[in-house]
Amino acid sequence: MFSDIRPYYDNEIPQAMNRIAENPMFPVLASYVFPDEPVEQLRDMVSNIGTISDFQRKVMFHANERIIAQSITEFTFDGMENIDKSRSYVFLSNHRDIMLDASLLQNVLISNGLDTTEITFGANLMQGQLVIDIGKSNKMFRVERPGGSIREFYKASMHLSDYIRHTIIEKKQSVWIAQRNGRTKDGIDRTDQGIINMFRMSSEGKSSSLAELNLLPVSVSYEMEPCDILKTLELYAKRQGPYIKKPGEDLNSILTGILQPKGRVHFHICEPISELDMEPYNSLSSNDFNKKIAALVDQRICSAYKLWPNNFIAYDMLRGSSDYASEYDESSKAEFIEHLSALDRYENECNVEELKQIMLGIYSSPVDSAILFSGK
Repeated sequence: MFSDIRPYYDNEIPQAMNRIAENPMFPVLASYVFPDEPVEQLRDMVSNIGTISDFQRKVMFHANERIIAQSITEFTFDGMENIDKSRSYVFLSNHRDIMLDASLLQNVLISNGLDTTEITFGANLMQGQLVIDIGKSNKMFRVERPGGSIREFYKASMHLSDYIRHTIIEKKQSVWIAQRNGRTKDGIDRTDQGIINMFRMSSEGKSSSLAELNLLPVSVSYEMEPCDILKTLELYAKRQGPYIKKPGEDLNSILTGILQPKGRVHFHICEPISELDMEPYNSLSSNDFNKKIAALVDQRICSAYKLWPNNFIAYDMLRGSSDYASEYDESSKAEFIEHLSALDRYENECNVEELKQIMLGIYSSPVDSAILFSGK
């Protein structure tokens, strides 16, 4: 029924592992995840993996640990008391990095004795047998983003909605999905009401339909915004005219996000959105109901941010103020200004001052959102 988008089943894992182990890229990937282990020994280990759980714990967990060790100075999380082990959830997360928002969450879950989630993965990224095998062995399912007719879009949305509800209710597996299509580029995390509508398409009703899915907002905060320079350049280009994505741009963003220093990273598991939270809006039109639920998600995500000195420095620099001077010191400010100066290399092709204003906006926007939703 969902063979076109679902992850692999356990009985499909052995063949997938053999393909991964024999892929020409295997030595490169293996040497990054397990730098001290002989490649042939790793090839044998992967070839003998027989279940999704084994792949996630023997390979992907260590891949995430390697990313943390190499590019994150401190990795923290809280809010685990908001997860009931007997329930399956839709983990609805803000989206700053193509891979890491979902991938690092899996390590949080495993470390707390919880099952991992299935993960949405854009069809534009699910390209090439190696990526397909790694993704579908890691509980990733394909999300189509049709650019054609409204009918095609509706059909794809309904199929996705049916699959998510099937996964939560029938498979009793949790799902990770971003609060919007594509990453937040400007630092302003807002839930697309279309996502809320998509959830509801597979069932009648409003609050009762969403309550079945156990919406669980997740707030992830990066001290150093993943791909901040790439995001700045993209936002600048969009101001000049239509933006056309370059070949290989997504892959470059994935690799940059993985390798770039991210400073401290914090995950907060928010309180679930209960049916009681949503019931007051049942009398609204469908469109207004979706907006209210999206705003509920935004309130939980934005009020749970871990705000770093960089965020406060950018806020003050952008406004020429010292409102948050108590949140950072001169050394931190000098480091951030030095990071900002990396944009100077684009002076021959861009207005550097405009670039810097854009990057300051990326870092200061979480402060604006925290003020808006929680009065921080």
